[in-house]
Amino acid sequence: MADTKEVNTAVPRTRPRMVRTAVVVGTVLEHYDFFLYGTAAALVFNHQFFVSDSPVVASLAAFATFAVGFAARPVGAVLFGHLGDTLGRRRTLIMTLLLIGTATGLMGAIPNYGTIGVWAPILLVTLRLIQGLSFGVNGPAP
Repeated sequence: MADTKEVNTAVPRTRPRMVRTAVVVGTVLEHYDFFLYGTAAALVFNHQFFVSDSPVVASLAAFATFAVGFAARPVGAVLFGHLGDTLGRRRTLIMTLLLIGTATGLMGAIPNYGTIGVWAPILLVTLRLIQGLSFGVNGPAP
């Protein structure tokens, strides 16, 4: 009879712990980001980006940009899920993280409506769309 050796295929105990920690940190950061964006939409964006005669219209426009991020997530999941299957999940993850980070950083650098006019809300909505598309594959559904 041939010698049969047992092969230890068990995952080391540190790996699941590291994965759990990364998931918790990512989820906390995601919720913190959406909490901050929702607060800013309610308190700041309606005055800085969506200038209107009616404060209700300005607030609704600010919250609509908040909703754009959520609406784009399923589309991003399909798009980047397909790219993950064709290009590789690691490359796609890096691509989406760079897109999220770039969009979030650029949101902080957008001048307000008084400086660049109608381009301010257009840039805000575009960056929010990119952020939502990129996040669709990395996080849980809303």
